[in-house]
Amino acid sequence: MILLILCFFCKDTIIIWFFYIFASGKANNTQNMSMKKFLFIALLASFALRTNAQVEEPKDTPQMVFLMQLKVTLGEAYSCGETQHGQRIIIPITGGSFEGPKIRGTIMNGGADYQLANTVLNRTELEAIYCIKTDDGVCIHVRNKGIIANGKDSDGNPTSYFKCAPQFEAPADSKYAWLNNALFVCSPDWSQEFKGIVLNVWQVK
Repeated sequence: MILLILCFFCKDTIIIWFFYIFASGKANNTQNMSMKKFLFIALLASFALRTNAQVEEPKDTPQMVFLMQLKVTLGEAYSCGETQHGQRIIIPITGGSFEGPKIRGTIMNGGADYQLANTVLNRTELEAIYCIKTDDGVCIHVRNKGIIANGKDSDGNPTSYFKCAPQFEAPADSKYAWLNNALFVCSPDWSQEFKGIVLNVWQVK
């Protein structure tokens, strides 16, 4: 019981070793050996308590705020074949539009989605590079990196994962400069009938 109380209050092993050093210097040989055994057991018990302790979810878990929805029109995909990194697939980005609470405009022609497909792992890495133009004439560069992974969960059920993390480069002297200093995540929206791809983007607060 005393040992458990000691371990409860002395969660930091540095404190236990402090008592160990103090006892080693002050006690006689017989008492010193007994104290060493006691403190060694206390040290092991302290590690056991640390191992069994469950970490609680932090109270300051990041929140997300909806930024925009992009409707991207795409050209015909083509492949460069199997490279040293995997099968390289390019999907041209031909245009589209975007809209959100604070920003809206069009997607400029000339970008592309560069994908690396691994058919063995059923996994694709993507990097879409393009520009958008706001309704008040500001051009913003976008680099959207993500993964598409198809597999199975622990119960053997099929799973599909498709998430991206876009980065924005807006003019530093524009009212959209705040896009440069935040992190974002996006996910496809398959619920809409659109000849292209629909992406919803959130800002991590």
